[in-house]
Amino acid sequence: MEEMQVIKDIDVSKFKRVGKNLEKMEAISRPNLTYWKDAWRRIKKNKVAFTGLMILIVYILLAIFGPLLSPYGFNDIDSSKMNQFISSSHWFGTDELGRDLWTRVWRGARVSLAIGFISTVLNTVIGGLVGGMSGYYGGVLDSVLMRIIDVLYGIPYLIISILVMVVLGTGISSLIVAMVIVGWIGTARFVRGEVLRLKEQDFIAAARVLGIGDFTIIVRHIIPNVMGLIITNLTMAVPKAIFNEAFLSYIGLGIAPPECSWGLLAKSGVKMLRIYPYQLFIPSFFICTTMLALNLLGDGLRDALDPKLRGTE
Repeated sequence: MEEMQVIKDIDVSKFKRVGKNLEKMEAISRPNLTYWKDAWRRIKKNKVAFTGLMILIVYILLAIFGPLLSPYGFNDIDSSKMNQFISSSHWFGTDELGRDLWTRVWRGARVSLAIGFISTVLNTVIGGLVGGMSGYYGGVLDSVLMRIIDVLYGIPYLIISILVMVVLGTGISSLIVAMVIVGWIGTARFVRGEVLRLKEQDFIAAARVLGIGDFTIIVRHIIPNVMGLIITNLTMAVPKAIFNEAFLSYIGLGIAPPECSWGLLAKSGVKMLRIYPYQLFIPSFFICTTMLALNLLGDGLRDALDPKLRGTE
């Protein structure tokens, strides 16, 4: 009877409070996210990479809609408005022929960004296929493909691009072809090394023991494990493609007038550097900030897509 009296005297509310604390302690502190959702969460937490992504999105939107915000066409010549400074009528001023620089800058952004992204995607696809087959199957195929790559790798990229532009002429399609001819080599070597490392892992050996075919292994196991690194490599390669387009256009082997690109605008601005420096500084600013934004985003993606860092925050 005394034991029952002691039990009645115990404050049960204390146990309830303890129970609530235990539930809170046992709760999952981090939500269960998929690989890509977790990568996006880490990108948003990385302020530097997220800023680069926002800059890139703004530039893409302005490249699409920027020319529509101006009443002037990108090639409208007005001799009465030559070399006008920034004003309410011409937000970036005008060039030596009286053309509106706002419209020309964002028209040039369409060309430069399109060439940069298209050539990089093509290089990534070709390089991924060649490097993946070489690394996975090995043997004679690997030896032949690697010798071809070694020969192409020994030829300077710029020389091949210039030769292609001389043969095919200036233009967007010719510029993309010139960048793709040998631009896939770096991606192929990179993907080959990753596939060689992955195919020796235990989970690949287990899949083969279970009788899973090569195609299924490549699609379900190899590609998902390499995809994050390929995307990161693609993001880091776009600035190089944009710079190559700007350089080739600057030396007269890229985009030809009346079409315009950031490189062509920079070439025209150099002529007026001492008198009207804004004509050079404006396109140069967008070239530099775009390359910076892509590099910052690439660094963030490298960390966000690394499976080893998942859940370490």
